[in-house]
Amino acid sequence: METRSNHVLVGTVVLVLLILMAGFVVWLARLSGTADKEYDIFFKQSVNGINKGSNVSFSGVASGQVKEIALFKEDPQFVRVRISVRIETPVLQGTTATIQGVGFTGVNEILLDGAVKNQPPIACPVDRPQSACPFGVPVIPTRQGGLGALLSSAPQLLERLSSLAERLTDLLSDKNMASITGILDNTNRVTKALADRSGDLSGTIAETRITIKKAGEAADAFSKLAKSADGLLNNDIKPVTANLNKAVASAQHSLEQVDLLITDARPGVQVFSKQTIPEISQLVRDLRVMSASLTKVAEKIDREGAGSILGAPKLPDYTPGKAPKAPKK
Repeated sequence: METRSNHVLVGTVVLVLLILMAGFVVWLARLSGTADKEYDIFFKQSVNGINKGSNVSFSGVASGQVKEIALFKEDPQFVRVRISVRIETPVLQGTTATIQGVGFTGVNEILLDGAVKNQPPIACPVDRPQSACPFGVPVIPTRQGGLGALLSSAPQLLERLSSLAERLTDLLSDKNMASITGILDNTNRVTKALADRSGDLSGTIAETRITIKKAGEAADAFSKLAKSADGLLNNDIKPVTANLNKAVASAQHSLEQVDLLITDARPGVQVFSKQTIPEISQLVRDLRVMSASLTKVAEKIDREGAGSILGAPKLPDYTPGKAPKAPKK
């Protein structure tokens, strides 16, 4: 009876110790949990190489581990990763999460970086906690790393490479290759012909330069001739025209004086009207004719130049077998 009671006592003591040990372990777990902060990360890419317990580093410094990996039921293209980091880790506004490979082992880790100095920590907003924190913890935004961006764009890159290969195949078809070969042959022939005629081309270029030089000299000579003609017109022809205009003005003045003389001498002239008036009248008519002629000459010189009064008269038309027409007077 005593042996049985000892066994019961020992079992009871052991059971109590196990309960106390379990409570102590739970208390330690809770105590260690209070020293960490949990965050959710929603990756829109494959999380291959990330497992529960994978390392979480902040700017390359180990700061926590992955606690949970699950699909996001509301949008299956996202993968939700729950991480826990030490409480002193500065997960501030501007912090982003990326998946980074560790060496060439195929193992990946989550890298946090980009925190902005003097910014508040990432936390669930009070006004909209459900939309910003759907699982009750703050959400760290993601960004694609170099490898992730390359892998995500790999399908488009392969598709573009395939399209480029098809176009190159069409471009380098037998028909196009024959055309390209013909173009190259023609180019070679033209190049060879130009090389054979290089001496002629050099001579032609030299002659062209000489011709251009002569043309320039001719232009200079023509310019000098134009200046000389302009000087001749200003120095010779214009003074002659001015003198003729003066002569016409003087003749008109003489006619006016004669008219005044006739008017003043009319009483005395009437006595000799039968003898002197016919000569005076004839003189007046001659002077008027001479004035009109001089005026016409001056107008012709102004209009056609001095050469118009020095040129030879136009020859009469001549028809074989007939006498030439006499020029009109």
